[in-house]
Amino acid sequence: MSPLPPYPRKRLGQHFLIDPNLNRKIISFADLTPETFVCEIGPGGGALTRNLCQAAARVLALEVDPRMVQFLRTEFQDCPNLEVREGDALQFPFDQLPSSTVVVANLPYNISTPILFRLFESRAKITRMVFTIQLEVAQRLVAKPGTKEYGILSVMAQHFAVVRYGFPVSRKCFRPIPDVDSGVIRLDIHAQQPYSAEKTNAFAWVVRAAFGQRRKTLLNALRGAGLPASHLEKAQKLTGIAFTRRAETLSVEEFQHLSEALNDSALPSVP
Repeated sequence: MSPLPPYPRKRLGQHFLIDPNLNRKIISFADLTPETFVCEIGPGGGALTRNLCQAAARVLALEVDPRMVQFLRTEFQDCPNLEVREGDALQFPFDQLPSSTVVVANLPYNISTPILFRLFESRAKITRMVFTIQLEVAQRLVAKPGTKEYGILSVMAQHFAVVRYGFPVSRKCFRPIPDVDSGVIRLDIHAQQPYSAEKTNAFAWVVRAAFGQRRKTLLNALRGAGLPASHLEKAQKLTGIAFTRRAETLSVEEFQHLSEALNDSALPSVP
């Protein structure tokens, strides 16, 4: 019998997958090939890691917990295509990954959104991402305009990738059992990324400003964020978007048109 991994630590948001059938579904959903390089974030006790090693050419398992790092290196020493590296995903240089990397992760609920945005910053190196994630976050990622779930995360994710919901995951598939259900989501990064870093930053600024005061109209939200009325009037004419609308009614394409109309020089400095 294989030794059990160290017990999950609550402060690290560790909830380990224990359902082998679910692991096989995740592998299938990720569409891995014998040529694929995989970065697994938070392998924990390694429930998915061996499946990844069997399906892909190389696997980099990034784990913040030194207890788990030691366990994984011992338990999977028979997997020559696996590298277990101790590191924090919130600090890891994902821009140094090999081209066409597939990222697979069971993301801790408390840091899932910050990790997503860090991965978006390195999207040039990533082909797709498959996450087991809190169901509420999964619903926000695929949300459509006009729904209560639609917001900054929805727009940014759909701007960078084709987002697809896979299947639900019961809380009973984890140990310890979390307080929420989860879902598996797949994000296929758009093959063409025609926007410069400056334009991407400007797009993100407009989206955040528009949703910053969600109950206000676009006109009031953008004006409150520091954009002069003259630029807003120009943008309204160029895009045909009524600024009496609220941010949650705009499609991703409309946000792109709006960002282009509010050219970079019109925007306050992006942090």
